[in-house]
Amino acid sequence: MRPVTTTLTEQELEIMKIVWERGDSTVRDVYETLLEKRKVAYTTVMTMMKILEQKGHLKRAGGEKAYIYTPTKPKQQVIGNMVKDFIERVFNGSAEPLVMHLVEAEHLSETECKEIEKLLRARRKS
Repeated sequence: MRPVTTTLTEQELEIMKIVWERGDSTVRDVYETLLEKRKVAYTTVMTMMKILEQKGHLKRAGGEKAYIYTPTKPKQQVIGNMVKDFIERVFNGSAEPLVMHLVEAEHLSETECKEIEKLLRARRKS
């Protein structure tokens, strides 16, 4: 049996992005936002939000008519942890091959390259 992971799946991340953007949300809030992008069942959204609660990404509180879900961690922290996990699993903990791949595969725009250069200069100074 696989150990329970707190890393988000694609669907879970999609839901978390909505909750981070909206703030406190009901299942219906998230469901209606998702419906604007694609067809999805209400029960699927409800199940996914319960899973996110079990994983510790959402906190549930009783509202007047429906549960209110709140993120337990800031977006940047969760995404940072996901990136660290990806680098650990795919590149054995080294970010260098990831950056090299992005640069060599030309996935970075000129603006992104300049921003990375700026961040590297700032890091060297500190």
